[in-house]
Amino acid sequence: MGKSQKKKNMRRHNPMRVPDSHLPKGLASASESSSRSNEILPILQKMQSTDGAERKWACVAVSNLIQNDPSTRRLLQGKNVVGALITRLTDNEEEVVVEAIGALRNLCIDGGYDICAEMYNKNILTPLKAFIPKISTTLSQFLNDPKAAPENVQRIVYDFADNSITTLWCLSETSNKALNAINDFHLVPFLMSFLAARDKLPLAPVTAAAQCLYVLTDDNYPAISDVRADASYISCLLSIARQEQTEPPKTPADPRAVTLSILAAGTLRNILPIPPPSAASFVDVDKDVILPLLQPVISSISLSDTSNLVQELVQREANEPQIENLSLKMPKSDHKSSIEIELEQLENKLRSVQLALEILTGVCATLPDPEPDLPANEDDVEDDDIEIDAGDDVDMIEEPEKAPSNSSSPSFLTTLVAPLLALVQPTALSFPPLSSPSIHPPTTSVLSAVHIGALECLNNIFLSLTTSPNPRIASDANSGLTLWNGIWSALGLIGTQTGLGQERRQEAWEVAMGVLWGVGRAWKGSLTPDSEQVDLLIQLCNSTSDPRLRVKCIGALECLAQNPSAIEANRVISEYLLSILPTASSPSSMEAEPMIQAASAIIDIYSDETLPYDVNFRQGNYLDRLVACVGGIRKAIRTIDRRRDGGKELRRRGDERKLLGMAADSKKFIFTPDAIPPLPAYSQAVVSGGRVYASGNIGCDKNLKVVEGGVQAQTRAALENLSIVLKASGSGLEHIVKANVYLVDMSVNFALMNEIYLQFFDKDKMPARTCVGVAALPLGAEVEIECVAEVAA
Repeated sequence: MGKSQKKKNMRRHNPMRVPDSHLPKGLASASESSSRSNEILPILQKMQSTDGAERKWACVAVSNLIQNDPSTRRLLQGKNVVGALITRLTDNEEEVVVEAIGALRNLCIDGGYDICAEMYNKNILTPLKAFIPKISTTLSQFLNDPKAAPENVQRIVYDFADNSITTLWCLSETSNKALNAINDFHLVPFLMSFLAARDKLPLAPVTAAAQCLYVLTDDNYPAISDVRADASYISCLLSIARQEQTEPPKTPADPRAVTLSILAAGTLRNILPIPPPSAASFVDVDKDVILPLLQPVISSISLSDTSNLVQELVQREANEPQIENLSLKMPKSDHKSSIEIELEQLENKLRSVQLALEILTGVCATLPDPEPDLPANEDDVEDDDIEIDAGDDVDMIEEPEKAPSNSSSPSFLTTLVAPLLALVQPTALSFPPLSSPSIHPPTTSVLSAVHIGALECLNNIFLSLTTSPNPRIASDANSGLTLWNGIWSALGLIGTQTGLGQERRQEAWEVAMGVLWGVGRAWKGSLTPDSEQVDLLIQLCNSTSDPRLRVKCIGALECLAQNPSAIEANRVISEYLLSILPTASSPSSMEAEPMIQAASAIIDIYSDETLPYDVNFRQGNYLDRLVACVGGIRKAIRTIDRRRDGGKELRRRGDERKLLGMAADSKKFIFTPDAIPPLPAYSQAVVSGGRVYASGNIGCDKNLKVVEGGVQAQTRAALENLSIVLKASGSGLEHIVKANVYLVDMSVNFALMNEIYLQFFDKDKMPARTCVGVAALPLGAEVEIECVAEVAA
């Protein structure tokens, strides 16, 4: 329904480093927008050269060309550079193989899903699988005898391992097919060997191994089982997460060491629960390991200072003479200027914060979902939340759902709020401008990801807090107002720009709506509605095509409407919510989920009937308007597929007592002057719970005189009067579900009555009916008819 906590944004932990959605599609467009299009042909020609040096040059050139240049990367991709590089992985020159895997690794990071899928389809896994034992053997030799090879040779091997492992973890997030194939490699012992020897190896391959392990243990039971099976693996991960060292550091601390600890903590969380006899099985991983590690990480960085520093470095770089990277003199693939190195370090620090936020989002999501569970004895258990991409294999082993951690409670979750709110605030580089790309696309990409990650954490925190309301928090109205204004301030800086390249702005708004709803629920009644904010929420609800975003907007509006003194804002919001609901003459243009949420919101707002704004409920005749929508909501509920997208839960919510039960408890008494007037002892009909209960009708006129013509004339008159009453009730003869007919003389009148009765209903849509004989009827009538009908949708 839109309230559910967000556990994972997507499978991929390594989104495209430099988003390219702003670029037009097609080779021609890529050629026009790339400043390097003239350099592509020599690269492709030399990739096929008989000279090993030229093949190596071509592989290095690909790595140099694509950095921060999605146009050139697209152009290379369109010329099948992926296939050419994969071919070079089996080259007879080792240096060519080393540079080829480096170029493929950079393409993985630069190109995201599409390019990884292309690599998988072109069978990159076959040579990668052959590399694993070779790397493992060489690594063992270096560890056993550090002087077995010169330092430059060892560096090449470590770089090769780093590139191979990074390519594997990127590929593992491409699809279930790729993940299943990589599971067959049984990589866990290989990866753990890097982590176990972390104090003797460069951090780059160790961190790559930790990242690969983190990805492989993300909802992937084969890898989870392999880690759980060895207590030494768990002990090693716990030691890294706690930042313990087996040997004194020989060099100053590398910032990547923090990333390594974060990845180890994330992997521990992925494999929960940890089985005994591991000592870690008695550790509260969330409370004792993850939070002490990650809280300082998200508090240690100033996004505005980082953004300013990046802008300064980019300006300095623009003023320095440029060195041509491409030449026939074999450029070094790792050549970077001091400014480029500093920019890369800043990006890595931001990526560590992004990773920490991803893990924290999962920590917060282990709290109970605010929606009540289905009954334990529900028979038709279905997998509502499973999505399978077309073409993906589905033979992966699934693990039972993990039990929620007991450590996650409001007492420590609230300590995260202040640093998260700071990370939500945009900087000058957080989103690309409309007319041109960012001055440093990698920084812009990671900054926007940090903002969204912080919003997702806040979303889960406040859903958790409202699950178990804390009176102390609810009474601190100033904190609620600070949070509410802080989110709106961030949204004002994010802006509402749309178009190619602006997708992250829209994503931030979508997540922020959930945060606003959560804050509104935590401080319901304390937030003063601002007319501009109300208008923005209504506009967003109307303009979006995403039903879940509509639900969030409606939820936030509901909370604003419950400020006791905001009578006019309450009226504006309630009128809007009622306009969403269907009526007999005007079906709703919205989907079932926001429709149900709007009806539920109206009921929540006015359920107490003791607040000043309840005057709107009475003056606006909201009860009758709610009752009139019940039939339409029931019709919408019947269209919900129980098997997909939480449909079973949504149908339950639509039928629950809270929504339709109030309408059932409320009664609408029908009187229409067009029908026969009722006696003081009864009403013409009563509408309750979406149904019309019509009183018995005999065949008489408005003066209560039985019509002439016997049972057939009386049957016609009774049904015509019944039709008038049903129409006044929002129904009709075609909506009758059950009719009861009473005849004075069954043996004589039954067949005669049926001749007329059948003329009022479609042959294949006859309502259920009971016909009984009676001793006498009012006014000497020979027939009386009553019914129960549904209110029309």
